[in-house]
Amino acid sequence: MIQPNVPEIGLPRVVIVGGGFGGINLAKQLKGAPVQVVLLDRNNYHLFQPLLYQVSTAGLETDSIAFPLRGIFKHQKNFYFRMAEVTGVRPAENILETGIGELHYDYLIFATGSTTNYFGNKAVEEHAIGMKSLIEAVQIRNYVIKQFEESLLLNDAEEIQAKLNFVMVGGGPTGVELAGAFAELRKYIMPKDYPELPVSLMKIYLIEGSPRVLNGFSEQSSQKALDGLHKLGVNVILNTFVKEYDGETLTLSNGEKLKSKSLLWAAGVKGVPVNGIPTDIIAPGSRIIVNEYNQVKGYENIYAVGDIAQMINDPERFPKGYPMVAQVAIQQGVNVAHNIRLIAKGQPSAIKPFKYKDLGSMATIGRNKAIAEFFGMKISGYFAWIVWMLVHLMSLLGFRNKLVVFTNWFYRYFTYDRGTRIIIKRGAANIVKLRQTVQ
Repeated sequence: MIQPNVPEIGLPRVVIVGGGFGGINLAKQLKGAPVQVVLLDRNNYHLFQPLLYQVSTAGLETDSIAFPLRGIFKHQKNFYFRMAEVTGVRPAENILETGIGELHYDYLIFATGSTTNYFGNKAVEEHAIGMKSLIEAVQIRNYVIKQFEESLLLNDAEEIQAKLNFVMVGGGPTGVELAGAFAELRKYIMPKDYPELPVSLMKIYLIEGSPRVLNGFSEQSSQKALDGLHKLGVNVILNTFVKEYDGETLTLSNGEKLKSKSLLWAAGVKGVPVNGIPTDIIAPGSRIIVNEYNQVKGYENIYAVGDIAQMINDPERFPKGYPMVAQVAIQQGVNVAHNIRLIAKGQPSAIKPFKYKDLGSMATIGRNKAIAEFFGMKISGYFAWIVWMLVHLMSLLGFRNKLVVFTNWFYRYFTYDRGTRIIIKRGAANIVKLRQTVQ
């Protein structure tokens, strides 16, 4: 059997599972600490998920938002990376089980992130497409372009419309940004690339189960986002859930039926706990219950950060735990690294509980349109859009990625064009096959 082949160097071993925002920031903060850092991930890259929707709508290429994990830590001498799938943990023995063998740890941190939550709706899960991975984003792009190409072969307007009805479920930032991007695809790209197809045949729907979009924002910002979506021609359906979907027809909770072969699911996420964690400390949403130090309940040397962690130490602001967003993961990673440094130096009494500093929220609706809330301010429109771009650009890893994304955005702004409208793999229209491939 293949073994992790991680050398013993006589230092406490910190094993981090997951190369997302929480995992990489935790590992960075342990640079130079008297510990050995071992990062495990099923992929060998860090994915900048906030821009996944731009890959799925042909705005960016995949390598623009992915950065090799080894490249991030090439100057960190106490760091080791192994590409592996984690299958379980034996806490009593301090052993992590992986697809490449067993690994002993002194400290274990789960930063496994989240996956798409279909809320138990098996029919939707079978036929809808999520958007949590690079593979899914590329497959969405392939699928969408293929729908256009195949529509040219049809004569029946109803058949064409079923192909060109794009439905997004979930009115959070991902759903709103995805709907806005599709609206721009219809406005700027479809007339140029597919002049034989009437633009009126392409319809975009955004379905949200609550009374408003962007529930994490103020009512004022939420309304501005809704107005912006309406101006782009997005059909927003509120207070409505998807009950059933067979790959061609959606049945909604209000009794309405929609013909669509393209259902994109952004209605929620759930944690990805590892086998071996007791079920009684798994909270709703498959998140692991942790204390104020991000220690998994019942364990002193096992931690969880980011989306997988359920921490309720600020019940007034966050009664259901901290939101599953990048800033929480980043700040928790930094805090856990700080505490592990203190413990490794023999100062366990000096560790600090986690306190979340909310740096604000933002979402883009389309060209020159965004909303942002930070430091008590609420802004929208062009200025918010500029702020959104700057924040995302600076958050990307690597100078090359920043340059490539900026160049793409600059080019698109002045040409109204998108340069990655290619189908990489045939058969992308088979959603079932897509689901099996991603899993």
